[in-house]
Amino acid sequence: MKNKLTFLFDGGCPFCLRETKFLKSKDISNQIRFIDINSEDYNPNLFNDISYVEAMSNLHGILENGEIIRGLDVLAFSYELIGLGWVYYPLKLKILSPVLRLGYRYWAKYRLQITGRSNIKKLCTSECEK
Repeated sequence: MKNKLTFLFDGGCPFCLRETKFLKSKDISNQIRFIDINSEDYNPNLFNDISYVEAMSNLHGILENGEIIRGLDVLAFSYELIGLGWVYYPLKLKILSPVLRLGYRYWAKYRLQITGRSNIKKLCTSECEK
């Protein structure tokens, strides 16, 4: 069976790891392929040329048709696949969606600082040369 979603995640982020562990535990049909962008095996050429820096800047998912989705849309689709789509129902509400997306953009921009990690330039010193 071909995966319906390839989920690119930052294996160095404690929140990302917690989320992917939860999703993996609920993905009993193996519809989601999880790819740790910090893995030595990560090759952007195999994942629609999504570079390490680009993947670190925002959550990325690749649909089975090759379309790239980003941010909260990746999480919403993942939850839909595991039968918990209702969790992200607020994204469908015109009044809440912009606020939630703004909050996620803030998280994506500052998550390295929030989680006490090095900035992207320091992380990229080793990762971007792969």
